[in-house]
Amino acid sequence: MRRDLTFNAGDGTRLAAWFYPPQTEAAGAAAEGPWPCVIMSHGFSGLRRMGLDGYAQVFAAAGLACLVYDHRNWGDSEGEPRHETDPWRQLDDMRDAVTFARSLPEVDVERIAVWGTSYSGGHALVMGALDKRLRAVVAQVPMVDGGGFYRAALAGAGKERFLARLAEDRDARYRGEPAQTVRSAAEGSTTAAWAEAVDVEKVWPNRLTLRSLEVVASYLPGDFTSRISPTPLLMIVADEDELIPVGPQLAAFEAAGEPKELVRLPCQHYDPYTKLLAESAAAARDFLVRHLR
Repeated sequence: MRRDLTFNAGDGTRLAAWFYPPQTEAAGAAAEGPWPCVIMSHGFSGLRRMGLDGYAQVFAAAGLACLVYDHRNWGDSEGEPRHETDPWRQLDDMRDAVTFARSLPEVDVERIAVWGTSYSGGHALVMGALDKRLRAVVAQVPMVDGGGFYRAALAGAGKERFLARLAEDRDARYRGEPAQTVRSAAEGSTTAAWAEAVDVEKVWPNRLTLRSLEVVASYLPGDFTSRISPTPLLMIVADEDELIPVGPQLAAFEAAGEPKELVRLPCQHYDPYTKLLAESAAAARDFLVRHLR
């Protein structure tokens, strides 16, 4: 049974998490540990309630403990401004999550991995390059080129107005005014449809700060993949991904050294959480068991 807990980020912000001990009877894991542990978090505006429980249950059934947490400013975690996504702050927090897991007596400090998806899939790639405490890395449908994503968002006729709003928001925040927010997902979009499918409308705000869209431009996780080796890497790519271009994901994988594995699923960006959950979770589970058990 999972248990609720919190842990401190480096600046004292309390991050809310679930801890899943492995199902020792089914997997043959030691009843008291120490166990291998997978650190898990969600994407751009995602909450742990948005599909991560299904993955953690699969991993726990295979004898892996899991620490699943909400990013700062989101869900049940503390942090201000609410609904702001800053990848560099989230990366610091992910490293603190690894440190916290290593402090748990039931976790084996030599057998820790990270699993990230979408935006946090990019985090997993950067973590693999920078944090050599990790035994393995799984990046599912990862953001690899935030700059390209940002430029594409500015390609329309509203570019100048959007840039003006960013400047206005910076000035207002400096004056102590609340951060401007925008919709995270347009009505009828694949993001909104997926959120409805996983039944989180009451807890998912569908809002994020305007700055969250600005800061993505500086985030280029694909540039880090050449530095992940010798830590084993698994990338799971959705071949029909409508949000994150497939080409840059594959190029980032090619730039990575060995050992590495690539799984390509015939689906769109959110399908691994829903109709292809069994396939995506099994691929990650088998990879993690090989490298952590």
